[in-house]
Amino acid sequence: MKLSQFKFDLPLNLIAQHPSKTRDESRLMVVNRATGKIEHKLFKDIINYFSDKDVMVVNNTKVFPARLYGRKEKTGAKIEVFLLRELNKQNRLWDVIVDPARKIRVGNKLYFGDDESLVAEVIDNTTSRGRTIRFLFEGNDEEFKQVLDSLGETPLPKYIKRKPEEEDKERYQTVYAKYEGAVAAPTAGLHFSRELIKRLEIKGVKFAEVTLHTGLGTFRPIEVEDLSKHKMDAEYFHIDEYAVKIVNKAKEESRKVCAIGTTTVRAVESSTTAQDHLKAAEGWTNTFIHPPYDFAIPNALVTNFHLPKTSLLIMVCAFAGYDLVMEAYQQAIKEKYRFFSYGDAMLIL
Repeated sequence: MKLSQFKFDLPLNLIAQHPSKTRDESRLMVVNRATGKIEHKLFKDIINYFSDKDVMVVNNTKVFPARLYGRKEKTGAKIEVFLLRELNKQNRLWDVIVDPARKIRVGNKLYFGDDESLVAEVIDNTTSRGRTIRFLFEGNDEEFKQVLDSLGETPLPKYIKRKPEEEDKERYQTVYAKYEGAVAAPTAGLHFSRELIKRLEIKGVKFAEVTLHTGLGTFRPIEVEDLSKHKMDAEYFHIDEYAVKIVNKAKEESRKVCAIGTTTVRAVESSTTAQDHLKAAEGWTNTFIHPPYDFAIPNALVTNFHLPKTSLLIMVCAFAGYDLVMEAYQQAIKEKYRFFSYGDAMLIL
């Protein structure tokens, strides 16, 4: 398939700028692949579609405050530094994106905080906007983390056209987030409240946790018409034996295995056996899922409403079928569903 097939007209006012008032009361579109039926519900109604021994697979990555604002030495020019990942803990080396990039050269020092208490030195160029920086910090790891947490901002994606607020520290994070390392939230999981999870568990639904640290590549535009030529950025993932046991038991018993979000799908589809079972793994994945694709692990999916021509929309079309997804999206626009990271959800059965 071609990239241009995933274009549609999205009114910008449907891109959610704030989360819904209550996590599990965002809207839920339910799409049935077998019948083509489309229903309109609230997210908390998801409980009615799952039974005892069904499994939900969630991504327990935790977003860290990745966006820093600093000043360049001598000129005092304001610089945005977006932390992508820690390369070396001992030497405090980080892979970052800088803006404006043309002003930031190897050897420059950058100062952060009102008192300029945190200093970094640019030691390498990685891409046109990418740099490797070394933080010059004398304290221990815990003190360094506290400084980054206090200076960093919640990394809301650029389509949310406002400054982060206090509420975002909690709401741009799933209630089950555990392992820090993501610069973008696994947004399908944002709809789950602790109460809803408890109600699902009481009903007998099992939860399996995997980790995929979502990178900025999740928002990177696809620039090739031929989808087979698109290269995804690699992201770290981890799947343990406990999650494998839960998922494979459900598969053997022909239960629902529902992936909560496209990041979860990418993690589980990156580690499968020849018998289409899940296996434990840790490493990096750059799997790009596009039609046609045979899914090994999930037979249900919860996902948000995505922007046109994105890898996320393309994966959803691979899962549910191009025509059905495009019809569902037209209904979503007509019914004024909220799109993007803080938007509403879709359950595909």
